[in-house]
Amino acid sequence: MHDIRKLDMQAGILDENDHIADHVNEHMSAHGILVVNEMGAPGVGKTTTLKGIFKHLPEEIKPYVIEGDIESDIDTVDLKDKGIDAYQINTYGACHLDAPMIDHAIDHMDLSKRGILFIENVGNLVCPAEFSIGEHVMMLISTITEGSDKPYKYPLAFEKADIIVLNKVDLMPYLDFDEEFYMKGVRALNKDVPVFKVSSKTGEGYKEVAEWLAKRASELEIKEHHHEGEHHHHHG
Repeated sequence: MHDIRKLDMQAGILDENDHIADHVNEHMSAHGILVVNEMGAPGVGKTTTLKGIFKHLPEEIKPYVIEGDIESDIDTVDLKDKGIDAYQINTYGACHLDAPMIDHAIDHMDLSKRGILFIENVGNLVCPAEFSIGEHVMMLISTITEGSDKPYKYPLAFEKADIIVLNKVDLMPYLDFDEEFYMKGVRALNKDVPVFKVSSKTGEGYKEVAEWLAKRASELEIKEHHHEGEHHHHHG
């Protein structure tokens, strides 16, 4: 009996979360802001990847960041110093961000310009994959330093990813990373997901990631204009 009750409660929490996630998604779509849920294990280079992407975003796409950490605000301070609009969420023990936290955070942010909101989730490959936070895009940061078996060990994260960024490829010559085995694991879970190889050392690959995201952000814009009805007709 205990088991059944526990499942109901979990389902209830997820339902409530998803309801708020839908609200966040609609709210941000209406503002012309693409929401990216950035996931990855600790130390894969999540913040570094964001910085690499920012360098290549077109002028008209403004980057916003919500940093999710269990403790500390090191990355947020760093991003603010670089002139990025960043907001800190500390979970104080929780291993993931949820939709109510994001809903609360965006109330405190000035999101008046179109752009992309990057939400850097807590460093973890398990819990964040279970909770939608209103994202349009789930971006998984993976790295060759973690080894090539990650898709097999954390299938949900790889299955849900809309884009995978494989970081630290400059270390390929020094590490025993089986790219074929890795990609086979990825493709078994996610047939079409684009995989971009990047290196924060050389800067390679970020331009392509930024272009992919910018395209997604501009597609959002086009959809919005259809929804807004007749008065936008003169754009066509």
